[in-house]
Amino acid sequence: MSQRLLAFFLSGLLSLGGCASLSTPREPSQALSATASSFGRSIQAQAAPYQGRSGFRLLSDSSEAFMARAELIRNAQTSLDLQYYIAHDGISTRMLVDELLKAADRGVRVRILLDDTTSDGLDQVIATLAAHPQIQIRLFNPLHLGRSTGVTRAIGRLFNLSRQHRRMHNKLWLADNSVAIVGGRNLGDAYFDAEPNLNFTDIDMLSVGPVAEQLGHSFDQYWNSALSKPIGQFISSKSSQDLAVVRAQLEDSLAQSRQQNHVLYNRLRTYQTQPRMDLWRRELIWAWNQALWDAPSKVLAKADPDPQLLLTTQLGPELEGVSQELMMISAYFVPGEPGLLYLTGRADAGVAVSLLTNALEATDVPAVHGGYAPYRKALLEHGVKLYELRRQPGDGGGSGPHLLGSRSLQGSDSSLHSKAMIFDRKKSFIGSFNFDPRSVLWNTEVGVLVDSPELAEHVRNLALQGMAPALSYAAKLQEGHVVWVTEDDGQLHTLTREPGTWWRRFNAWFATTVGLERML
Repeated sequence: MSQRLLAFFLSGLLSLGGCASLSTPREPSQALSATASSFGRSIQAQAAPYQGRSGFRLLSDSSEAFMARAELIRNAQTSLDLQYYIAHDGISTRMLVDELLKAADRGVRVRILLDDTTSDGLDQVIATLAAHPQIQIRLFNPLHLGRSTGVTRAIGRLFNLSRQHRRMHNKLWLADNSVAIVGGRNLGDAYFDAEPNLNFTDIDMLSVGPVAEQLGHSFDQYWNSALSKPIGQFISSKSSQDLAVVRAQLEDSLAQSRQQNHVLYNRLRTYQTQPRMDLWRRELIWAWNQALWDAPSKVLAKADPDPQLLLTTQLGPELEGVSQELMMISAYFVPGEPGLLYLTGRADAGVAVSLLTNALEATDVPAVHGGYAPYRKALLEHGVKLYELRRQPGDGGGSGPHLLGSRSLQGSDSSLHSKAMIFDRKKSFIGSFNFDPRSVLWNTEVGVLVDSPELAEHVRNLALQGMAPALSYAAKLQEGHVVWVTEDDGQLHTLTREPGTWWRRFNAWFATTVGLERML
């Protein structure tokens, strides 16, 4: 086939499922004032004695993380702003969508901003939800052509790979511009201990008061960016009848889940029978903070982005200023040469540097492990302590403790998905940021830096829990080679071969061999 015929053939494929409607208005909007609702005013009244400080509570338990989102929907009176990289279908997502529709019915304005990666195969459903007059949905950095099938989407992305591999990785949930949830969890059963095959241990943070308004500004920047497009620009407008059909299907689905998996269903719906928001509000730690986020225009960079656009630039003073102890939790860890120089430099200066990441046998992306493994020996030689979370079988296999109180009702495996940093046991950073080139250079991220020794100690204890010998492999050097020290049945032992299947080893090796490091 000639190059001209090939180009013609591919352009024909890409035109399939192209834009169906280009008339959808794209009007700017802003977060609503917290004073517009009694819920927001109650938050302001609670925060007033703390003179500008914000309130924080960690959500490391998967059930609590789900409950918090559902309860914020129920408490919201004026607005709900949701920003996510992934929104997978499942019983937890369907419960949240059901609550969002009920909130919209009572007049709450719902704005949902999704990275376009999440919309593969879901355009029709997303567009139907947006038929509700109180729900607006936009896609960030969307693929404009070839949206109808997986094949045409893949081809379309290849034609614009320089932009399509740059994604909005942010995770933010905001109610009445007064209370926010920020952290590592996407939306989907795997993030709320409701998936039969895999569950992620993760950390979110309930963030109350002025910090929520800061995060509201970040949401507005992304929502009003030229990169965010209304779903109606890609799909023909849906009617109220279409929405009614989807709602009926949603109700039927939840009814079936109640009958077929009543244990899981009843656990998830605890937010209806035993709400905890009032209790959590009494447990808040009040502290000074700074909300940090990448500028949405970061994804437009032709090469490395302008440092002024980056979250890492804002976090720089804390990274450079740490003098005693730096602890990191990063599900995906690829330091690269700059990260290697930074971490070994801190360690050489006397800082106790330690990291918790996934072991090869536990990670859900073995290729990323391939980007980490070549740096392991150099980090250990400089005294950086490395802990790799083991594969944690669910109730169906294995023995011993589980990280972050995870209790897999389905017998599923667990993998680390958390992202956090603790500086000198005084400050902590919780967000969507992994210590890898993808978070630094390509994806956009969001998080909150909190100046509180009390909160930092809570986060530090979570890290130490994951670093325990029964849960992790401690990577060490033995006669110049990396070995893995762990504990089984109360006894420490040393492995000289890295745990993991041959297929995982191959994926990790291949990623390194073909030079994918900067893309990981």
